[in-house]
Amino acid sequence: MNKPLTHKDFHPHLPQLEPPSAAPAPAAEHPHGHRKQLLGGLAAAVLTGGLAVGAYQVLVGSHHAVTDNAYVGADVAQVTPLVGGPVAQVRVADTQAVHAGDVLLVIDDTDARLALEQATAALGQAERRVRGYLATDDALAAQVAARAADAERAAAQVASAEADVANARLELARRQALAQSGAVAGEELTRARTAADQAAAALQAARAALAQAKAAQQTAAGQLSANSVLTDGATVETNPEVAAARARVDQARVDLQRTVIRAPIDGVVTHRQVQVGQKVAPGAPLMSIVPVAEVYVDANFKEVQLGKVRPGQPATLTSDLYGPGVRFHGRVTGLSGGTGSAFAVIPAQNATGNWIKVVQRVPVRIALDPAELAKRPLRVGLSMTADIDLTGGDRS
Repeated sequence: MNKPLTHKDFHPHLPQLEPPSAAPAPAAEHPHGHRKQLLGGLAAAVLTGGLAVGAYQVLVGSHHAVTDNAYVGADVAQVTPLVGGPVAQVRVADTQAVHAGDVLLVIDDTDARLALEQATAALGQAERRVRGYLATDDALAAQVAARAADAERAAAQVASAEADVANARLELARRQALAQSGAVAGEELTRARTAADQAAAALQAARAALAQAKAAQQTAAGQLSANSVLTDGATVETNPEVAAARARVDQARVDLQRTVIRAPIDGVVTHRQVQVGQKVAPGAPLMSIVPVAEVYVDANFKEVQLGKVRPGQPATLTSDLYGPGVRFHGRVTGLSGGTGSAFAVIPAQNATGNWIKVVQRVPVRIALDPAELAKRPLRVGLSMTADIDLTGGDRS
């Protein structure tokens, strides 16, 4: 009978291993006790975290309004020409710092100089014309006086003619009375009648001359009045025609000065859109100047955060440009008159049936410390994080 083969028969060179002794079985743990410990620890952690958050909210968070929806802004100056013409010089470039009064560009002033010369010549003509009005006044006044004298002479001639008529009629009446008795010859009576007729005719001529003299006097007086309207109460310098011509000269001189365009404020040139030789029209945008030393921050807070925000409250801000280690300080200057969506190009139509309530945001203007801006300048449009201290400032 064959003996069964073992491991030693196949590997006689290997040492024989003894079977390990059996280890004592550990005591069985209760599964529910371990789970209770875990749940208890988790509950304690949640409770501790909740208490910490609540305490922070009561002690700190309720006294601050924080948002990262804030951006740097500035009252950017748009440079536009007030007169048109070809551009002769452009003296600045984008990113260049300028001061108020610096020359930005020059427009060809040929047309403006010609306009000034024309206006100056027109002023001289107006002054000479007004001097002519004044001289005409003197001449017309003398003419009125002469016509008045003519009228007086004509009146005297009328009076003389009336006396001649009365005398001639009296002589004729006498001759007629004597002629009935034959004391006066017929020829003498005829001469008396002729003299009476001649006196009457002379009286009519004198009266016509008087009427003509009075008409001439009235005509001269009317001409004097018409000319006096142009000069009444004014000298050559204050005459309306001269004043209007002088105003045109001043306007032409201003237009000539406006061919040199200067910086209206201190800042940095941005978005330059003009080149030498380009013909510009009044009001066309040429470039912008950003007052980097006077930038501010518009922080868009949720409406639920604004209950205690007031002008004058201090604010602490950080920028993505410099990181959280650099803090800017400022104060609230005011709140916008409406939410951002209210002034959108296409405002929200909240009266529709598909309305969904969305928390609105209101821009809050924060002025920054100029000294801090001088050390670390900001640029328009940069992102900021704003933290307003609701316990400071005016809380009325």
